[in-house]
Amino acid sequence: MITLALICRSLKALILLVVFSFLYIPMIILIVYSFNSSRLVTVWADFSTKWYVELVHNETLLKAVGLSLSIAAGAATLAIVLGTLASYAIIRFRRFKGSNLFSFMTTAPLVMPDVITGLALLLLFVGMGQVLGWPKDRGAITIWMAHATFCTAYVTVVISARLRELDKSIEEAALDLGANPLKVFFIITLPMIAPALVSGWLLAFTLSLDDVVIANFVTGPGAMTLPKLIFSKVRLGVDPQVNALATIILLIVGIIGFISWLWMRKAERRKMREMRGY
Repeated sequence: MITLALICRSLKALILLVVFSFLYIPMIILIVYSFNSSRLVTVWADFSTKWYVELVHNETLLKAVGLSLSIAAGAATLAIVLGTLASYAIIRFRRFKGSNLFSFMTTAPLVMPDVITGLALLLLFVGMGQVLGWPKDRGAITIWMAHATFCTAYVTVVISARLRELDKSIEEAALDLGANPLKVFFIITLPMIAPALVSGWLLAFTLSLDDVVIANFVTGPGAMTLPKLIFSKVRLGVDPQVNALATIILLIVGIIGFISWLWMRKAERRKMREMRGY
């Protein structure tokens, strides 16, 4: 029995080691080579930070980063608003006519290929430009609208899962005490689903920041996002400054993710204490 338990423990440790190695070794290699003095990213020369210095003076790359971050933040925020409303309608108003169709159509972009989504949005924007005269040119606005569209589906799934777990008796008690539905939603429901809102926002932000296929369809020459710029540079060889930028992004994302994890863990512990108090 002791030998069997030891084998199981070793197997679990091996599985964890393999999974974490598969996930994080490429990132570690990228970070290491960001300090490589050679212009060839696959050939190690000497330790140097010159690519970080050159990155600070690369206006094209920094402009693409700023555009991508602003679009991702705006798309994630709009997706949170739309996804919260859609989730509330799906979970709290299940009996309205066409609820199943609404639920299916809301989450359909999850399984839709990016090429099809990008082409459909391109035709939509072209048609809007011809009929309404807006948007006249495809750029940051059309990318923001497109990213918010497909990110809403992911946010809806995350928030719907959280809403299904909530105890409706708390909301019903507040309604019985005289609170109107709007007040119940903002005072009780929103704070209870706050961890899901944070998770959905971060997921939508990451998906928007990572997208290149849909952005290629719905943008024009005046808006160059970071993924598009990187893909255009790959044809001529990977720029070492991209490694430096990726390292900085990994650091920032890691810090944000760690803070979010701490905040959600604290919220979960507070919820458990409240449940035990009752």
